Amino acid sequence: MTKTAERPAPVRVTPVGAPSPAGDRGRRRLTDQLRAYGFLLGGLVCFALFSWYPAVCAIVIAFQKYTPGSDPEWVGTANFTRVLHDPEFAAAWRNTLTFTLLALLIGFAIPFVLALVLNELRHAKAFFRVVVYLPVMIPPVVSALLWKWFYDPGSGLANEALRFLHLPTSNWSNGTDTALISLVVVATWANMGGTVLIYLAALQSVPGELYEAAELDGAGLLQRIRHVTVPQTRFVILMLMLLQIIATMQVFTEPFVITGGGPENATVTVLYLIYKYAFLYNDFGGACALSVMLLALLGAFSAGYLRLTRSSEEATA
Repeated sequence: MTKTAERPAPVRVTPVGAPSPAGDRGRRRLTDQLRAYGFLLGGLVCFALFSWYPAVCAIVIAFQKYTPGSDPEWVGTANFTRVLHDPEFAAAWRNTLTFTLLALLIGFAIPFVLALVLNELRHAKAFFRVVVYLPVMIPPVVSALLWKWFYDPGSGLANEALRFLHLPTSNWSNGTDTALISLVVVATWANMGGTVLIYLAALQSVPGELYEAAELDGAGLLQRIRHVTVPQTRFVILMLMLLQIIATMQVFTEPFVITGGGPENATVTVLYLIYKYAFLYNDFGGACALSVMLLALLGAFSAGYLRLTRSSEEATA
């Protein structure tokens, strides 16, 4: 009799790519989220202690009569009413909005043009980037003091240069008509370095094929900037415009160091008025009330701006 060969028992092979049980996936997802929040914990703690907590305290103090060394007293909206009737209130907001508008007209276009020029350079790129960024590395107070000497109507470098060229001199930061524009020049010079580098990074990310195609179609320099550069860097331009508006609405160093709010309140800004309420008038309730007004305005403007830009992005997509 012939023996029948025994068949080996089938081996069960688990597919390599088989999904893990739902419990393992949930635990892995929870572990990843905890790890991510652990990395964010340091930043969240810093924001909570130095940004969110002071902001909440300022909102509470805005409705109180608060002076250091005494118990706070709830006064409702009395601080807001008193601030609104302050003669300097209207001047501070007018100067702040004018400063912001002038900073957009002057300080928003110049960094973009400088970035375009730096992007076209073939030699000494690193040197000129350092030169452009150098004002940012100077402490703001030192920069303001340098410009204060520069604007001195007597022996300042600006008027000395005008005298050398046989041109009429100016009062610069000491004149009611020229003080605010003089501060705009200072702020633009001191802060444009970082903006230029951000624009430069955005320009270098634009594909070169787009410029080559535009050149083949006969587009000139201005047409290439309009139809290629601006659309490709639109998101960066819009975000930097928002950040610049928020920053210029909070201008303080230049009027505090150079002009002291003068002459004749020509350079009193909202933040400078907040400083006066808190540290000159010892009225922290009024200072916080004015701060809450500024916070509400900037928050509403930022929300509306982001909503409009998002709608325009979706419309062009």
